[in-house]
Amino acid sequence: MDAMNERIFCLPILVMLSLAGCSGTPPRQGLPPVVEGGAPSSEPAARVGVPRGEEPVVVSPPQSGGGAVVALLERADDYRRSGDVSGEAATIERALRIEPNNARLWSRLAEARLEQGQPRQAEQLALKSNGLATGDRALQAHNWRLVARARWALDDAAGARAAEQRARSLDRR
Repeated sequence: MDAMNERIFCLPILVMLSLAGCSGTPPRQGLPPVVEGGAPSSEPAARVGVPRGEEPVVVSPPQSGGGAVVALLERADDYRRSGDVSGEAATIERALRIEPNNARLWSRLAEARLEQGQPRQAEQLALKSNGLATGDRALQAHNWRLVARARWALDDAAGARAAEQRARSLDRR
């Protein structure tokens, strides 16, 4: 009789374990697959959304993300050149999931958001980039110019002037 009780006790556990193995998270949809490789382009990037007299920030290759982040940045460049800022932003977001502490990626996403007409988010992203860009005065100055552009778009003239002043002070150092 003990063997029968053990079987009855074990049967529900086995059923639950086998059902748990069938459940899982559904596959993610909507994002294109990551393509490794690709030769670096010798062509300069298009100057979409960059004001006259200001150079675009060039995102240097990542320290730890390897080929995946480089491939994503190349794809983001392609989206930008074709005028697809939404595709560019989504691709940069994917790169940020791989390298969340890359200040240049946050700055690049801020540029895309500003171009998409989202100045509040652009301002916050540029400030986040500055928090991560310790020691990189050129990137910090660029980010303050992005903050100024966002604040001008939000009709915050005093805030925009203050951000422009911060950028100038970083340029002088």
